[in-house]
Amino acid sequence: MTAAEFSPSSSSPKRWFLAALILFLLQIAILYAMGRIPICECGYVKLWEGGVNTSGNSQHLSDWYTPSHIIHGFLFYGLGWLILRRAPIAARLSLAVLIEAAWELLENSPLIIDRYRTATMALGYTGDSILNSAMDTVFMAVGFFVASRLPVWLTIAIAIFFELATGYIIRDNLTLNVLMLIWPVDAVRVWQGGL
Repeated sequence: MTAAEFSPSSSSPKRWFLAALILFLLQIAILYAMGRIPICECGYVKLWEGGVNTSGNSQHLSDWYTPSHIIHGFLFYGLGWLILRRAPIAARLSLAVLIEAAWELLENSPLIIDRYRTATMALGYTGDSILNSAMDTVFMAVGFFVASRLPVWLTIAIAIFFELATGYIIRDNLTLNVLMLIWPVDAVRVWQGGL
């Protein structure tokens, strides 16, 4: 086989969608092997968890961090368009799922869980349930497909709206989350604590 036969543009979209599905299932299996709980320890599943600093946060189908994962999809669509422009959208989706799944595994590692506890407003964070983590990847895929259909300006406007709305409502968003993980700022921590 030649190198061209392995290129993203030469494979059928069905194979790339299958690759994305396999990556998604691997994410779930690895989280299970890491000892993550399948669903909330409360024993039930909610469509929406509105509490930010509650034991149900990051345990159910969706929460205040769902918009961040939709924005991941916007960003990963843009990345795929930049580096795999000639590839089918399914190949770009596979790249997006790979990145999101890798982040979900890292996010649920002791290293990042401890970092969240010490550097961000998530003082009692214990990691995601497998269900929540899987849904984070699903919402990323939703964002990916939305970005593939909408004009760039509208995708950017939605991302800005999500960031401003969650920043205002819960004093956290994707931008602040990344900032506080990488370079914690005391003034932001105080503001997020409502002090």
